Amino acid sequence: MDERYDPQKVELKWQKYWAEKNIFKTDTDPSKKKFYCLEMFPYPSGKIHMGHVRNYAIGDVIARYKRMRGFNVIHPMGWDAFGMPAENAAIKEDIHPAKWTYENIAYMKKQLNQLGLSYDGEREVTTCSPDYYKWNQWFFLKMYEKGLAYRKSSFVNWCPSCMTVLANEQVIDGGCWRCDTAVIKKELEQWFFRITQYAEDLLKACDELKGWPEKVVLMQKNWIGKSEGLEADFKIQGLDESIRIFTTRADTLLGATFVCLAPTHSLSEKLVADKEALKKIKELYGKEDEKIGLFTGHYAINPANDEKIPIYIANFVLMEYGTGAIMSVPAHDQRDFDFAKKYDLPIKVVIAPLSQPSPSGGEGEGGGESAISQAFEEDGMLVGSGSFTGLKSAEARVEIAKFIEDKGLGKRVINYKLRDWGISRQRYWGTPIPIIYCDKCGVVPVPENELPVILPEDVKFTGTGGSPLAESEKFVNTNCPKCKGKARRETDTMDTFVDSSWYFIAYCFDKGKIDFDSSLSTLNSQLGYWMPVDQYIGGVEHAVLHLLYSRFFTRVIKDLGIINSPEPFTNLLTQGMVCKETLKCSDHGWLFPEDVKDEKCVKCGKAGERGRVEKMSKSKKNVVDPDHLINKYGADTSRLFSLFAAPPERDLEWSDQGVEGAYRFLNRIWGIVYKNRNALCVKRNMLKEDIFHASRITDHASRLLRKTHQTIKRVTNDIEREYHFNTAIAALMELVNDISSFEPESEEDRKIFRFSIETLLLLLSPFSPHITEELWESMDSKNSIFEQQWPFWDENIAREEEIELVIQINGKVKAKLLIPAGLSDEQIKQKALDEPKTQETISGKALKKVFIVKGKLVNIVI
Repeated sequence: MDERYDPQKVELKWQKYWAEKNIFKTDTDPSKKKFYCLEMFPYPSGKIHMGHVRNYAIGDVIARYKRMRGFNVIHPMGWDAFGMPAENAAIKEDIHPAKWTYENIAYMKKQLNQLGLSYDGEREVTTCSPDYYKWNQWFFLKMYEKGLAYRKSSFVNWCPSCMTVLANEQVIDGGCWRCDTAVIKKELEQWFFRITQYAEDLLKACDELKGWPEKVVLMQKNWIGKSEGLEADFKIQGLDESIRIFTTRADTLLGATFVCLAPTHSLSEKLVADKEALKKIKELYGKEDEKIGLFTGHYAINPANDEKIPIYIANFVLMEYGTGAIMSVPAHDQRDFDFAKKYDLPIKVVIAPLSQPSPSGGEGEGGGESAISQAFEEDGMLVGSGSFTGLKSAEARVEIAKFIEDKGLGKRVINYKLRDWGISRQRYWGTPIPIIYCDKCGVVPVPENELPVILPEDVKFTGTGGSPLAESEKFVNTNCPKCKGKARRETDTMDTFVDSSWYFIAYCFDKGKIDFDSSLSTLNSQLGYWMPVDQYIGGVEHAVLHLLYSRFFTRVIKDLGIINSPEPFTNLLTQGMVCKETLKCSDHGWLFPEDVKDEKCVKCGKAGERGRVEKMSKSKKNVVDPDHLINKYGADTSRLFSLFAAPPERDLEWSDQGVEGAYRFLNRIWGIVYKNRNALCVKRNMLKEDIFHASRITDHASRLLRKTHQTIKRVTNDIEREYHFNTAIAALMELVNDISSFEPESEEDRKIFRFSIETLLLLLSPFSPHITEELWESMDSKNSIFEQQWPFWDENIAREEEIELVIQINGKVKAKLLIPAGLSDEQIKQKALDEPKTQETISGKALKKVFIVKGKLVNIVI
């Protein structure tokens, strides 16, 4: 072995070995206990970043550890390859999206290989491949058959910058989730997946996601948004029509002073004479920042008290929730309060705080509108509500709902905030929707035997207008599968979240050969063995997008009889972000780390300004290039630092000193093995009993043996206990300290020394796989280190014979002494009291209390 540790040489050697031996290939084998470990697959944007390094290192440690524990581990990787960045690159750089995407995949795959990740390459999937997106189309057809895929005209979320539709989940604080452009509403014919059919099941099953972070489960529950309420009919005065509203606050029904309809409500056109005014409100539909109303000239009758109240069209009322109509109670809803103030509408108080209820209520709580400056939105006691006055809100909701039901003017219902998933996108680089439009036959699905519908290549990219596919006559013009007459294809493509909603199932096909046309028994035996994913790893930002859609898709696939599990992921780990200090120059703005030398900007010599520690981002240039890191320190150091710097679920603060420390640690282990290379090349596989019962083991050898078994226990427990890799690595560092100070004195000592180093390498191998493979081989060990069994500890050997007891008096340390392990509290107390320094301090003083922290300290209070 070389005296000097050369990470690039070592890592290249073992990456080549793993690839040639196909050591991480996995076969379906029902006789073995399986473990499915998966990190969220990346979008091939061009280069990996440190967030990728951390995410994939976490997954790789888990996969390698479980493999050494005897599990049949599947650990795949693929590419979430459809999406707008490729199309934008086509427009900007005059390159086809496919070429741009596959070139990026090739480069990123090389980067991932350099990290030494234990992926089964035969199971790789690429979502822009026809072999993959054929099955997107197959699932669409299956959902279409079951009524789960349907088309309708609706107002959708439209991003003017991306020129495409967004699902509700893709609108973040009113902006596009990708580019942050303000989203507007636009009426289009769209295809939808009926995810609402699974709303209740998705919600109830949230309570069974015991292996998920509570915050993610809560986010899903809130997004599904179950609400129990009342639907009530407000008759329109002078017309044989009613407006059905939905409310969760039936207790405020008698406080309704106007009704608002969504601009797209079926009654809006009928009630509004001024079509231009209605058109303007439609243009502002869904814009909550500016509340605009239009009086229809019509009135509705409140079913609770028969009062006549005006009907308005309001841009903030959405057809997508409830009935598209609301009763407005300005005294008890702040949005309604603001609207009422703007349009000078009545404000009627019907709920008072329990601490100060008003007996009568009415406008402004008996004192006019000026008496209240904002809505009271909490529960309370009813006032000014006729026979319901004096009831508490919860009771009143039940009684008023019964009253409306008895009158035949409504009913109690359950609603969900969750809307059906709009999947139509006016983009090229996505899965073509397998639908044909025929003037004679109408909407006709593409026959399954004609899948996949291939994306055409003769498409121009301008970034403006509708779907680019509409420009390809060869693609658009086709024949109707039914009548064989002329027809045209659907030119929208599917939301790219469809691609990622089932990819984890695609990995379960041996050798990556996806085929859902196989018999159900074949599918069940193969897919049922691997699913669900045992450990899924990714960012919390996917809580109500990818994760919710994946749960929906898995249920649909289960209902098709293909798999047995309704849930895709048993355990979910949401890793923290990688953060770094920002640097700025007054002349040149944000600076890359390499743009600063000796605290100064290298471009102008001015002092650099150190800013906050923030998530690494290209925009603020506080990034570290993984290629640079690997070329300088190696992948093992990069992995080790990212795993040691913080627990996986916490944000990691970048530290150049921390990277150097990880590098020195690995060099130290290399040096120990090199220095003792001759002594370590002795007969191995010595039994634990041979060590334990050897009569000539020295005291310091016995201590090293004990420390080794303690380290096995600590590392194993830390990995098993929520993947606390940082504390596991800390335990390994302690063991290295003990090993480096150990000098063997006998043959038995050398055996223990070798046992400790072997154990160290085995425990370190999931974290830093290349160096441990090399050092394992240098010790005349046969086969890959990853073909070895994970070490086990002996509780008897691991148990401390003596412990150090700290003695405090009134909280101040007075003495330390070694005592036998396993003493009772009373024995520990007596040892502390008998200690000479204790006797000297407490002599002649009253003893108030003795506190014992077993195995650590005694605090004597005098």
